[in-house]
Amino acid sequence: GLYGLVGAGRTELLETIFGIRTRAAGRVYFKNQLMNFTCAKEAMDYGFALITEERKANGLFLKGNLTFNTTIANLGAYKNGPALSDSKMTKATSDEIKIMHTKCMGPEDMISALSGGNQQKVILGRWLLTNPDYLILDEPTRGIDIGTKTEIQKLVLDLADQGMAVTFISSEVEEMLRTCSRMGVLRDGKKVGEISGNELSQEGIMKA
Repeated sequence: GLYGLVGAGRTELLETIFGIRTRAAGRVYFKNQLMNFTCAKEAMDYGFALITEERKANGLFLKGNLTFNTTIANLGAYKNGPALSDSKMTKATSDEIKIMHTKCMGPEDMISALSGGNQQKVILGRWLLTNPDYLILDEPTRGIDIGTKTEIQKLVLDLADQGMAVTFISSEVEEMLRTCSRMGVLRDGKKVGEISGNELSQEGIMKA
């Protein structure tokens, strides 16, 4: 997890790792290999996935249906020769709807018709279909109902148990404590502490 007050630099750090922002200093290592991404596509090619903080601004294609929004990050997997296969894309979307328990009528529903929580499930399903090695979640539970929050938290823990590397950001301390096994604390763009084990508490975060 990454914790810090608004303006601490959490989102900026994750976007730099993902290649969206220009890296002014520092190095990114993944599996003991130096990464130097200049764009998000390069990060995706190495198995990185980023769920952004602003769902509607830069996470969704609001004029598209569930199939488009679910498959857009991994179109190469749905080709039938040189062309895209509608049936493959629809099946993948239907499978993700079942896995994520997304409340909708079906793959052809417009993404704009869904609740915020169900829209977030579609975004999660989109990135999980890329089979990432490293999943970055920036405020994934902001503005959604308690039930969906709990589902997403459980999913994050399950993915970590399966061996996926996950970085999680939330403005809610309690949510961070329930979800994270290790936490970096940021202030004014710098890491001022790293806590785990018995130190993972509100007191430990405030001390850092």
